[in-house]
Amino acid sequence: MNMTRFAGIEDARSRLGQEIGVSDWMLIDQARVNAFAEVTGDRQWIHVDVERASRESPFGGPIAHGYLTVSLLAKFAQECIAVDGVKLAVNYGLNRVRFAAPVRVGSRVRARFVLVGVEDIAGGAQMLWQATVEIEGGPKPACVAEMVTRWYF
Repeated sequence: MNMTRFAGIEDARSRLGQEIGVSDWMLIDQARVNAFAEVTGDRQWIHVDVERASRESPFGGPIAHGYLTVSLLAKFAQECIAVDGVKLAVNYGLNRVRFAAPVRVGSRVRARFVLVGVEDIAGGAQMLWQATVEIEGGPKPACVAEMVTRWYF
């Protein structure tokens, strides 16, 4: 894991365009995929029916939900990014998300974060991150997203 601690907003501005952090690898196992399916109600066979997915899926087995993959960005960001003096950090949304490759159950994923924007807002700053979820050993990322967070001081 690669954690960056910002001394404040000006420190963040000085790092625009830089890779800020790389999370630890996380195993995407069938139990996690099944739990996500139960919570969201998305029980499509390609995610939860191991036998059918192994037989019929073009991916050779079950895959994680794209929304499961993107939901991990919050956890991965907490592993990689910290800022001194912040009272509250919130997820403000995503500007653009693409799922470039499926995450097969049994794969490990991690995220890289590049700081691409800092904008002043009332009481804090809005941060724009290029977030890339990598699949261990994979030629393409699982997910590439523009992630927006807000820091309140």
